[in-house]
Amino acid sequence: QVQLVESGGGLVQAGGSLRLSCVASGRTSGRTSSTFAMGWFRQAPGEEREFVAAIRWSLGSTKYADSVKGRFTISRDNARNTVYLQMNNLNAVDTAVYYCAAGTPYDTSVALVYDSWGQGTQVTVSS
Repeated sequence: QVQLVESGGGLVQAGGSLRLSCVASGRTSGRTSSTFAMGWFRQAPGEEREFVAAIRWSLGSTKYADSVKGRFTISRDNARNTVYLQMNNLNAVDTAVYYCAAGTPYDTSVALVYDSWGQGTQVTVSS
């Protein structure tokens, strides 16, 4: 199994930016598979966990939720086993705990099909 540790959350004003990082360790050899992916999900208080962005590790192909397209960018650093989420033009609705996930999902936007999860990092956007 892959262990994931997120960082980079914090408090930011509306319109500001943050970059989240997620370092993967453990059984990361599976990332050479064409189906291995890492994703970001978020969960606000009282809400269900929702998809934010995902990347197929070997292909570099990405997918985004409509709510973050044009504002968020997911990327990965192969040498550092790290996936990033650059978040620009943040607003109050982006406030949530952000979780990193890893696995071999058929659909990268479905949380249930990911095998490994990080502990989450809080992002708070003040208006």
